[in-house]
Amino acid sequence: MIGKEDNIHVNTTLADHISNGAANKFGQLTVVGAGPGDVELITLKAIKALQAADVVLYDALVDGSLLNYAPNAEHIFVGKRKGCYAYQQEQINDLIVSRAKTQCHVVRLKGGDPFVFGRGAEEMEFAASKGIKVAMVPGISSSVAVPASQNIPVTKRGAAESFWVITGTTKDHRLSTDVALAAKSNATIVILMGMSKLSEIVGLFKSEGKSETPIAIIQNGTREDEKVGVGTIGSIEKLVAKEQLSNPAIIIIGEVVNHRSAILNYTEILNSHEVAK
Repeated sequence: MIGKEDNIHVNTTLADHISNGAANKFGQLTVVGAGPGDVELITLKAIKALQAADVVLYDALVDGSLLNYAPNAEHIFVGKRKGCYAYQQEQINDLIVSRAKTQCHVVRLKGGDPFVFGRGAEEMEFAASKGIKVAMVPGISSSVAVPASQNIPVTKRGAAESFWVITGTTKDHRLSTDVALAAKSNATIVILMGMSKLSEIVGLFKSEGKSETPIAIIQNGTREDEKVGVGTIGSIEKLVAKEQLSNPAIIIIGEVVNHRSAILNYTEILNSHEVAK
């Protein structure tokens, strides 16, 4: 439990730390969202946090060029790639505390928004329980930014009144049971970390009679090596195999996916008119 005294630490702002020039004797952790991938989609506040860092612990989905904003800090890669961990979570927690207590200001740099399947809340709670001051800088979440970058809104009047954001793989490596619940709704479904469970996801939607429901898969969203596949529940697995789509990717299911095609058609018409001139 975090007591009243610890809550004072939790509520200390990043601005206080920067203006003071250093963290208190216990050190400070600032959990920072790096955005969905495009280096220009990081916030100004996140850049200020990096500039004030003594140590940056960064994940695999973070563009390495963002570390240039912290040229004087120690950079430590703590991410994972294809199930290979540089550090286990318990080791990351201990690293945060040890570095904070010896080198003052630790920035934990995470892709997207750290509070959306990013374990940022867990790390903040652990650090606060050890007497470390903590602060949070939200990031642009890939769950909405990546679809938007491909002209797919997660809500649209007449198409979707709400949206679900679901992890495709739970901590016990199973498909979240929320996917089955979401498949019964008319909402937009955004699934993160779900490519290894694509067949199961498709099966659930087919069982609800939704084989013709539009679906899009965006790999490496907002990055230069971005790949996109758009089809229906019934056709997407063949498309994924043909285009060799894989993680890291986001799955978007719902009628809003058709908005992308509409915008592309309008763009083609406008371009043809420009050529005709």
